[in-house]
Amino acid sequence: MNGGISTGGHKTMRGLRLCRKWCRFSSPITQLLTLTVVTFGVLAPLICHRLLYSYFYLRRWHLNPMSEEFLKQNQEDGQAALRYFKDLQTPNSSEISGGKAFRPWLLITIITVQRHNEFHYVLQVASRFHRLLQRCGPDCQSQIFLCNVEQNPGSHQDARLLGTFFAMINRYKDWENPDASVNQFEKEKQDYAFCLEQSLLAYSPEYVLLVEDDAVPEEEIFPVLQHLLLERLSKPHLRDALYLKLYHPERLQRYINPEPMRILEWLGLGMFLGPLLSFVYSRASGRTSLTWPIVLFFALYSMALAELVGRHYLLELRRLAPVLYNLVPVTECCTPAMLFSTPSARRVLGYLQGLHCRRGFAKDIALYSLLRPKGERAYMVEPNLVRHVGMFSSLRSNDSPKLL
Repeated sequence: MNGGISTGGHKTMRGLRLCRKWCRFSSPITQLLTLTVVTFGVLAPLICHRLLYSYFYLRRWHLNPMSEEFLKQNQEDGQAALRYFKDLQTPNSSEISGGKAFRPWLLITIITVQRHNEFHYVLQVASRFHRLLQRCGPDCQSQIFLCNVEQNPGSHQDARLLGTFFAMINRYKDWENPDASVNQFEKEKQDYAFCLEQSLLAYSPEYVLLVEDDAVPEEEIFPVLQHLLLERLSKPHLRDALYLKLYHPERLQRYINPEPMRILEWLGLGMFLGPLLSFVYSRASGRTSLTWPIVLFFALYSMALAELVGRHYLLELRRLAPVLYNLVPVTECCTPAMLFSTPSARRVLGYLQGLHCRRGFAKDIALYSLLRPKGERAYMVEPNLVRHVGMFSSLRSNDSPKLL
């Protein structure tokens, strides 16, 4: 056995000596060119070809089977959520209505409309929030409120089921016909404003989390929100924000995007990793000092690698602790989960009355368009605190949805 270990050790030492000889006698240009080719031409494509939000993702190979797998899993999650509420002991009516007796710190309002019953989107969202609140206990001081904006509310079976567990309000009556002259995008804005207004009237909470019925919360949502609202957003330059957005599409989270603050973040990444990787390279190659060309190379190398692999996957590292979550200036898309304080919610309701939504100017763009003219600020949390699981839009028909 000792002979085996000795042989293995000799092979390792021989390999190190060969590496050092190659590093010593080959030029830095040859070494760095070889590193670039091996990284971007061999290793990264092999490792990242299944990463959905990477430039190395092989869409032609993986997109269709991954989309089908996602839909299948989503359907299974919907059935599990249905069983969860069927097995859950139904509270009595006094417990449901009694929820209005106290003022919750955070009211979770789920906006729902009937669509693709086999996926039970709203049940997935409500069951996850209910589980997380049960785990969090009284410290969360939160309440779930359901806002049914289905034009025929009695036909929304999932909402009727949830109505036995949570307080619920219907926007429309069974015999009421909505205004046919209102387009879908304006109706969605009006539904949104209705649910926000009813949340304030019913509970007078400190904060309203307005969640669409296909935005499933992440496990850490409540600890992160408590940290952000009690610590970060209490600072003068962040206080009185018009809203806090908890979701931004992963495909739009790259460094090369219209948001200029990401370019600064990207440059900062290069400034940090450039000297660090240069130091490692210098030690491995036996060089005693750093040179600016090599530092610049590794800065550009690390920036390119981060962008091509995917900024989304770097952001996931921030989930290690609530203090690592980032707040950045908001972007216009999208509204699966939006947080409002009571004063900001009242301002939003007033602003939305003066806006008319249409195709190309939906409620997310309308909210974003308010910021500069009204002198308002809004922020976005990174990484996302909800997962958008709905592949079937309530506004646009799509019989064969894909993950991208």
